[in-house]
Amino acid sequence: MKKLLLSGLLLSIASCLFAQKNPATLLKEVITIKEVERIERVLASDDMRGRKIYTPEIEKAADFIAAEFKAAGLEPLKGANGFRQEFVTVSPKQTSISATLNGATLDPKNVLVVTSQPHVKIDQSSGYEVVSINAGANLFEVANNMASAGKNRIIMVDESFAKNFPRLAFFKRNLNKSDKNVVFILGNAEIASINIEAAHDIKEQKLANVVGVLPGKTKKDEYVIFSGHYDHIGIGKPVDGDSINNGANDDAAGITAVILLAKFYKALGNNDRTIVFAAFTAEESGGFGSQYFSKQMDPAKVMAMFNIEMIGTESKWGKNSAYITGFEMTDMGKILETNLKGSGFTFHPDPYPDQQLFYRSDNATLAKQGVPAHTISTSKMDVEPNYHKVTDHVETLDLDNMAMIIRSIAISARSIVAGKDTPSRVKAESLTR
Repeated sequence: MKKLLLSGLLLSIASCLFAQKNPATLLKEVITIKEVERIERVLASDDMRGRKIYTPEIEKAADFIAAEFKAAGLEPLKGANGFRQEFVTVSPKQTSISATLNGATLDPKNVLVVTSQPHVKIDQSSGYEVVSINAGANLFEVANNMASAGKNRIIMVDESFAKNFPRLAFFKRNLNKSDKNVVFILGNAEIASINIEAAHDIKEQKLANVVGVLPGKTKKDEYVIFSGHYDHIGIGKPVDGDSINNGANDDAAGITAVILLAKFYKALGNNDRTIVFAAFTAEESGGFGSQYFSKQMDPAKVMAMFNIEMIGTESKWGKNSAYITGFEMTDMGKILETNLKGSGFTFHPDPYPDQQLFYRSDNATLAKQGVPAHTISTSKMDVEPNYHKVTDHVETLDLDNMAMIIRSIAISARSIVAGKDTPSRVKAESLTR
């Protein structure tokens, strides 16, 4: 008994000493340039062949990330297959369609049914919500917001968009499996009666996010998310004999940050809130990984999301700086700035509002549900020389600055992870149309 008591006492003392280790020391010990380069070189290697979805290489990348999460001491997300959060996407190929509106037959070219079901039959009694995209709107932004609302909808598209209407077929390329349907109709008519029948051949394919969890000490049901995407665009046209889009900055850089932040917080061992570390798939193909992940989370329990995208190059302000998309949407940026005082690192509002980055990355789905979910980046989107090119290699990155950025993200998040600060919520109604 005395031996057991002594053993327990020693373990308790050791645990306390470890927990009290200086966070600044841990930052430098865990988030090193050597580790940044090691992870980058694996994810952005030619062996990964650009990490395109539905390839053996993206599976290899997922295995590597899962192994890193396991080595860090994370736990799998409840309901996942180990560290893999698996789901199915569908690719529908239309085989037939017929449609009438107010008794008049519609040209099939002016009707687009987005569905993951083999057979769809709709009339005015089907309970579909009718919404409109009016002339002068940003067609693709509004269409995306309307189509991703998780509702059965008929979307009337103003005839001024006739030229671009066929491009809405993008929404049919890959879909998360769902029992909801969206119908785009080119026209301005009010609907008195409608009949639509469509048939599709449905091809199902598997994808997986990689997710690890570090349970909170006192606020286990409050979540802070650190995320990035691990897919890229694969093989392209050869340029000087190179056809592999390695994606070192986009977004092996973000995943490198997520892995090292996981190792840091595990080593620190004092997070009051539960931290979720997520590597999303299919960001480049429509954001399907983050969409599926978001649907498995209770948004009311997610206190903040730090999505990390393309941090391998200097921002427009130089070293030790980054920007936050949607800065004005919540007070999260202000909290991060306060935590960074004295660090020499600065966050800025997104300098590229015309690029709509807040709506284009993996933070968007949770933000639409009110979560203070933002993307942190340094990418100079107006002049980034290697964006979506075969030249996006590790050698083009500033690994020293990248390590500093990852450490600074950890510093900026400390009061949120500790449960002392809770950012204000996004006004979700401002993001949906």
